[in-house]
Amino acid sequence: MNVSAVMIVKNGARTIQRSLESLKQFDDVIVYDNGSTDGTQAIAAQYPNVRLIEGEFNGFGPTKNRAASYAVHDWVLIIDSDEVVDEELLLALQSESLDPETIYIVNFLAYYKEILIRYCGWNNQKIRRLYNKTVTCFNDNFVHENIIDEGMKKLPIAGNMKHYSYMSITDFIIKVDRYSTLFATDNVGRIKSSPTKAFFNALYSFFRTYILKRGFLDGYAGLVISFSHMATNFYKYIKLYDMNKQIK
Repeated sequence: MNVSAVMIVKNGARTIQRSLESLKQFDDVIVYDNGSTDGTQAIAAQYPNVRLIEGEFNGFGPTKNRAASYAVHDWVLIIDSDEVVDEELLLALQSESLDPETIYIVNFLAYYKEILIRYCGWNNQKIRRLYNKTVTCFNDNFVHENIIDEGMKKLPIAGNMKHYSYMSITDFIIKVDRYSTLFATDNVGRIKSSPTKAFFNALYSFFRTYILKRGFLDGYAGLVISFSHMATNFYKYIKLYDMNKQIK
């Protein structure tokens, strides 16, 4: 197929093998490693279609653009080390005639461990993941990056990406800390924050996820996810408040 799979990763050893197994039919897979210390690089090196490149992490948008620059093909499928391409999506990538002026949107199936999450706002996620790098790229956002879509069409592509993002409670805790720090760093001096804002954003985030988005129907997994959303929102605004104070 004329599509390169591009992945940025740090310490993804627990999930990357399943991801790379789903990419065996790609002739060009870029694994852009940001300093893994858990054996991620050794796993990636086992696959003959993988090119392992080491580089710094400079925010999600810039780093994905850097990784995509190594792709052999113009078409780039962005995939994370905890994501798996299913057979239907693989067939679509092999058979569809892709329009360079179009960004293709992939349907996501989200899992906690091996549990398919049907609520919490994790269901029915549609994310831009396939684009022609000669036409567009990611914006420069440190976090919440996206493919620049000005003047471009956006269309769904058949199939699914299976997302195995969290394999333990510890994974939630690690990502709460990481993403809240990235958010605060990206917005320091630009967005005002306060302890009150942190508290009420966190409270509403739990209510929205657990009640409005019916996370309670996902059982204990829904409770864990709702609480992690609450914690992420609290810490990203309280960290931002702290950073804003330091620059005054």
